[in-house]
Amino acid sequence: MELLKQAGFATLHNVSRKTVTVWKDRGWLVMQGDMVDVEASNALLKKYRSAAVTQPEAGNSSGNTAGNKPTAAPGNKPAVIVRPEQADDETSEQAAERYIDVHGAPWDRDEARRIKENYLALLNQLDYEEKSGKLVDLAVAESVLFDQARAARDAWMNWPSRVGPLLAADFGLEADRVTEALTTYVHKHVADLGDPNADFRPES
Repeated sequence: MELLKQAGFATLHNVSRKTVTVWKDRGWLVMQGDMVDVEASNALLKKYRSAAVTQPEAGNSSGNTAGNKPTAAPGNKPAVIVRPEQADDETSEQAAERYIDVHGAPWDRDEARRIKENYLALLNQLDYEEKSGKLVDLAVAESVLFDQARAARDAWMNWPSRVGPLLAADFGLEADRVTEALTTYVHKHVADLGDPNADFRPES
């Protein structure tokens, strides 16, 4: 019977100590006091985890790169990975850590590295497109839209006093009455236009 401390068992399977603690809480480890029964625990892990966990050959210290794949209860489909809910008082990193504590790590090391590299590539692409002028910061776009809408509203509000006397002269009417009538209709028109819509989210 081979016995290891939890830290040694984590190294054996190339996972974090926290993952081993999760396995222990789920009853997937056979403990002999504070030590892990390696053979019996490996048998349970192979039974209950979606990816079989096997003990490395003697002399192989690289561990098992599949040690962090999604887990599933016996007889059930592999667990569906969902985005962890983030509480108001925690960061995204804390939310992810809490999710892993409960569900285990959803990806092995190679898959996690692939996702990370793709994420960084997307960030670099967004940075390039923003600097090249293809993308505009949302706050800047909202500010420009607001300023343009306010300028258009001011132009409409000033239009009756500028055009009213000209129309009155063309038709031989009193300038004050024409300007007052135009002002009433312009105010109604501006009210119908409403506030600018700054929601740039795509329609679902």
